[in-house]
This record gives sequence, structure tokens and C-alpha cells, in this order.
Amino acid sequence: MGSEFAGRKLLSPEREKLIVDSLAGGVRTIAELSSRLGVSEATVRRDLQSLEERRLVRRVHGGAEPVRRSGAGELLFNEKTSLHAAEKELIAERALDYIQDNDAIFLDGGSTVLALARKLKLRKNLTVVTNSLMAASELMETSHRLILLGGEFRARSRTLVGPLTSRVLESLAIHTAFLGTMGFTVESGISTSDPNEAYTKELVMKRAAQVILLADSSKLGTPSLAGSGCTDDIDLVITDNNVPEDLIGKLAKKHIDVIRTGDYADKDK
Repeated sequence: MGSEFAGRKLLSPEREKLIVDSLAGGVRTIAELSSRLGVSEATVRRDLQSLEERRLVRRVHGGAEPVRRSGAGELLFNEKTSLHAAEKELIAERALDYIQDNDAIFLDGGSTVLALARKLKLRKNLTVVTNSLMAASELMETSHRLILLGGEFRARSRTLVGPLTSRVLESLAIHTAFLGTMGFTVESGISTSDPNEAYTKELVMKRAAQVILLADSSKLGTPSLAGSGCTDDIDLVITDNNVPEDLIGKLAKKHIDVIRTGDYADKDK
């Protein structure tokens, strides 16, 4: 398929704007950008390098993605799902190892947690508490017991959040809570762009015997607007292989274990 700009040569500023606009929908490969702009892949790489130096995009293997901005510019749920999709799938596979038949678990509204929800058919007789309408949709046809929190609907994350969620949460004892996040630092813990969502996450962490954070490495070391609990509330972080070694060391000092997806083969050793 030919470029929509065939017949004229795009100037560098034009190309860069089109690249940024294209990435608004999630990750794009160099080949896709090259085809759309009608320029060589080498030209796209140079443009991406320039954009990354100005912190407008982030290059990934074979392509690029939009830059995450603290406290603002949160992507829509479908856009989040498309980012780091392979890493999220592997993280969800590792998280499933921490769920046994008959467990009572909590699933929040992250896209990585949704990937875990889709794998729960491999377990039996779970009680699943969730504030995620997306997770509920995945589980409503299963035999698992499903409990939805009440609360204010947040369209961007498709979750129920805020003070009303406390009425259900305070009456429940949850074995393991699986949480996603927009941001995380060793100093401050989990953070998100919405105070009501942060409030509900904090309530969940206080009601769960074990809290497991599911987050690809792009979330680690980057704070968002509203903090939720503290680092001490987290027992385990499951992430991908790109997490920095120094961050693992800092978390170890806080008595927080880190599981990387590449550690899978060694989990029983």
C-alpha cells in the first residue's frame, strides 16, 4: 500500500508531527511509520532519535511508543493494552503461579491485571473481587464466584473507584491482591493519575494478606500524580527483564521480592 503523502516530500517537522500523532494510538513499528510517511526506514530512525532526545517519544525494539507523562496525558484503556503487550502477557503468566484453586483474590483495573483475568480459567473455584468492569466481563461466564465493588465509574480505566468502594471492601478478607499501576518509585510506592483510584487501591492493600504488583519496567521508577499507600504495603513485584538491577537491590532492602519474566525457567530451582 502506498503512502498517503505520495507525490510530495515531507519536511522534517511535518514527519515528526505525523509520527507523534501516529503513536497516540500506541506502539508503531518502524516499517509501519515508513510506509505511512513514504520515506525510508533509515529516515524514520533518524526522526525517532530526534524525537526521543526531546522526550516526545520512546524508542523500543523495532519501533516506538508515546512517552508516559507523570500526572497527565493518561492513555485510554485500549491504548494502554496495546503498549508492551508481550511483556504484559508474560507477567500475567508468572502471576498465575501465585494463585491456587479456592483462593480469594482481588483484581484491579490495570491492563496487565486484565491479562491475568483471562488466564483464570486454568484455576478452579476462585472468589474474585474486582473493581474492573473489563475483568468482570472476562469472568462473568466462568464458574468462579465474582464480587464487584460499588463506586464511581471512571471511564478512562473502566473501574469503580472512590469512597463508596469501602463499604464492600471493609467486609471482605482477601488472600492476594493483584494491582497494576501507572507509576511506581521505591520512595513513594504505587501512584496513579486519579486520586479516587489511588484511594481504592490503598483500601485494597489494607484488606489483602498479600499484595502483588504487576508492572512492566516502563512503570518502575516513574511517579504519577496521586500516591497510593506506601512501598511497605507491597510484598512482591512481577515485571519484565528490563527492570534495572539497582532498582531490584533497592526493593530488596525494603524486603520486597522481584520476579522477572525471564526467571521463569528457574522458579522451581
